[in-house]
This record gives sequence, structure tokens and C-alpha cells, in this order.
Amino acid sequence: MFENLQDRLGSILNGLTGRGALSEADVSAALREVRRALLEADVALEVVREFTEKVREKAVGAAVVKSIKPGQMVVKIVHDELVDMLGAEGVTIDLHAAAPVVLMMVGLQGSGKTTTTGKIAKRLTDRDRKKVLMASLDTRRPAAQEQLRQIGEQIKIDVLPIIAGQSPTDIAARAVQAAKLGGHDVVILDTAGRTHIDEPLMVEMSDIKKKSNPHEILLVADALTGQDAVNLARNFDERVGITGLVLTRMDGDGRGGAALSMRAVTGKPIKLIGVGEKMTELEEFHPRRIADRILGMGDIVSLVERASETIDAEKAKVMAEKMAKGKFDLNDLADQLKQMQNMGGMGGIMGMMPGMAGMKDKMAAAGMDDKMFARQLAIISSMTKAERANPDLLKHSRKKRIAAGSGTDAAAINKLLKMHRQMADMMKAMGGKGKGGGMMKQMMGGLAGKMGLGGMGGGMPDLSKMDPKQMEQLAKQADAMGLGKGGGLPGMGGGGLPGLGGPKLPGLGGLPGLPKKK
Repeated sequence: MFENLQDRLGSILNGLTGRGALSEADVSAALREVRRALLEADVALEVVREFTEKVREKAVGAAVVKSIKPGQMVVKIVHDELVDMLGAEGVTIDLHAAAPVVLMMVGLQGSGKTTTTGKIAKRLTDRDRKKVLMASLDTRRPAAQEQLRQIGEQIKIDVLPIIAGQSPTDIAARAVQAAKLGGHDVVILDTAGRTHIDEPLMVEMSDIKKKSNPHEILLVADALTGQDAVNLARNFDERVGITGLVLTRMDGDGRGGAALSMRAVTGKPIKLIGVGEKMTELEEFHPRRIADRILGMGDIVSLVERASETIDAEKAKVMAEKMAKGKFDLNDLADQLKQMQNMGGMGGIMGMMPGMAGMKDKMAAAGMDDKMFARQLAIISSMTKAERANPDLLKHSRKKRIAAGSGTDAAAINKLLKMHRQMADMMKAMGGKGKGGGMMKQMMGGLAGKMGLGGMGGGMPDLSKMDPKQMEQLAKQADAMGLGKGGGLPGMGGGGLPGLGGPKLPGLGGLPGLPKKK
């Protein structure tokens, strides 16, 4: 989402950090570029103006700390102002009210309200152990109520039964009543949208609000909307009074301006972001982490969080036992590749690592991208059970068959086998030291260890079960250790990962298949 902005701001600020001293002219020239980059990213003009003025005030009169170069000081000021613009602290959905807590979803047609209703219901059920009731108030769009009913069936969450001919306000009143009788903690009202803002829509929203007295009114907006998102947020806030924003399609290739503008214009926090189509792909919005990501400083805490959700504890245990015996076959390699894919692939992982965002292009140029993972998985799945368990069986005729089955060639198969051999040797070495858990687990163990969480051999803490205060403490700890800020991880010599002397992943001893430095 923020890649263009990240590239632009990265190159502007890199030009500043190398200099010993900065004049007012240097700061002005850089801010002109920052202003242009933000406008190109579709950030609203008034927001850009205010942002650059704040940065100028602080940068020109900045008391430069002796150990920090003036250029780095400007980067820090830009970072702090970005955080301020996005909202200093992450704010979650507020459920502190008498049950049933009513959440009302508003927004234009096609912004993803119904899907987001399902995602929030699933999140509250799985993470907060709440009993949720969903109700569709959209009587205009054909099959809108049926769509929510099907989502409810899919995620196994209660949906208010449909009664034909009822008005939206009547459905709202019935939903609140049904939630009280059914012992539900939360009721989510999925309201109707229009293709544009009009008077009847606003009157209907106000009527529903009066009837159901919602504790939270969440505006669901498409992150790809651009400049118009600001008017949308302002209008809804003035007429209905929203309490927070949910941005959908944050995984798209939009320029991110809506996310930066809407919070600044309405003063209302972005509470959640939709990062994919699946019902689980909804994340809390952490302003500091997003600002870190935009400025290429990485986002270690989110990476560790994502790992704790995607690493299968049972599989990791089995893998650890196999590795302790020095065994690592092609089935295990396929599991590792799938785990990396689940975490967002090579690009997703690299984008979250401090100082590594720029590595993505270099790795892609070296053929080390997510397509390579897909090819390697295709090769492995074209093998027989016996071949996967014992790669030594693979002679010329078998390779020919596998190449035909996977749409690759013998060279690709040889490369995969070489990679497997290197990893098997490394796993044997690890097994000998009593470590284990696989590539992703080793990687996260390295990061977790750096953050004082204890290596993952001793069990990665389940971040999904941590309360917000503990998570906040974790983020602060990461910041204090220099993990959240630019300049790489501690002991990295400014760019690689711990003790690896270069762009390698922890525990991997370098990524197989990448050209070695001359």
C-alpha cells in the first residue's frame, strides 16, 4: 500500500542523513520533495500543508543532539510527525458498555461493510471470547441480507433471521432486543450504503442511531478511494458522528493517502485495517508501526506477532524432534516454504525488517522472490512420496518426469536439491546442538531473543493472548533496543540480521540460491 511513498521518502531522507550539517535551504528543499511525495500519494492538500509546516518549525529550530547528525534529526522529526498525523497510539474497538454493546457499521456501497462486519464478529469471538450477533439492515441491495447470513454460516456466528418487509430501523430495534434475549455480548448492525452521499441515506443513518443507541459507529472506507475519502469521512462525522474508521483493501496497490488524510481531518482513530480477502485478515492499526514501515524502518513487533499466529506449534514440535535426529527431507522443506508464504512471502517479511526494505528488489533480481517459492513447491508436489522422503533416489529419468509435471527444467530441480542439501546440513548442525523448530521458528527465535522474549526453543509467547498493555510494553522494549527504529537490528552492522554479516535471515546462514558477494 505505502510502497511508492516509502521509496520516495526513503530517497529524500537518505540524501539528508549523510551530511554533517544542514542549512535552512537544505531543509526547505527536502520538505518541498516530501510535500510533493505526499501529494502524489493522494494525501489531502490541507493535511500536507499542516504536516510540512510542523516539520519545518521543528527542523529549523531543532536542538541537534551531539551524537546524532542533523540529517538523522530531520528523519526523526518526519517520523514523529507521521505518527502524530496517524494518531499517536493505536485504539481498539471499545466494548466497555452494558451488554449488548451495539456497533454500527456505516459507509458507501462497495466499501466492504458486510465482509468487514463478518471479520470483526470473528475477531471478537476468537480473540475476546465474545458472543456476537450480526444483523443486516440493508433492505435495498439485492441479496445483501442473504450475503451476511452466508458469512455467518461460514464463520459460525449468529445472524438475525430475515423478516421480509421490515424497515432498517425496525430491524435495528429487533436486533438489539434479540441480542438481549439471546445473551449476546455484542450486536453488529450492517447498514445500507449508497454509491454517493445523499440526504435520504443520512436521515436513515440518524434514525437507526436514535433507535439502537450504538456505542461505536465505525466508518468503513476503501483505502483506494484517495482524496474523496476525506470528504466522505467529514460528511459522515458531521451528520452521524463516527467514533472510528476501518480501512479496507490496505493490501491493494493504492497510494495510502486516504489512511494518512482521514485520521488528520476527522480526528477520529483508524481502529482496524483489512489486509486481505480472508475472514482472518483484519489487523489492528498501529500508527507507530505504520510510520516505521513508511520510512523503511521495518516493523519487527508485527512480524513477531504474525509469526506467532502462523507458526503451527504442533508441526514445529514434530520438526524439532526430527531435527534433533538430524533428519530433514523435502516434505519438511515444503512446510518451511509454505510457512514463509503464510507470513506474506519474502517481500512481506523483508518489508517489516529494519533496513531491509530495499533488499526486496535486489532479491527479486536474483530470482529470489515469491514466484520462486511457488515453483519450488510445484517441483516438490510433482514428486512421489518415496522421492520426497529420500531425495537421493532422484536420478536423470525421474528428474525429467518431475520437470514435465511441474513445468520447470532439470536446472531448477538441481537448484532445489542443492538448497535442500545446504539446509539439511545446517539442520543437522542445529540438531546436534539440541536446537530445532525449522527455518521460520529459528528466524522468529532470533528476533524474539533480541527483544528479550526468550528464544523460541523455550516457546514463543502467544502474542494473541497478550493484553494491549503487554503488547505496548513489548513495542516499547523493541524501540528501546533499537529494533523499531531505522539502522538495522543490534549487532547487525547496519543492515543485515543478528550475527549474519549481511542480508541473511536468522538461522539460515544466508538464503540458499542467492549469489554470494564477490
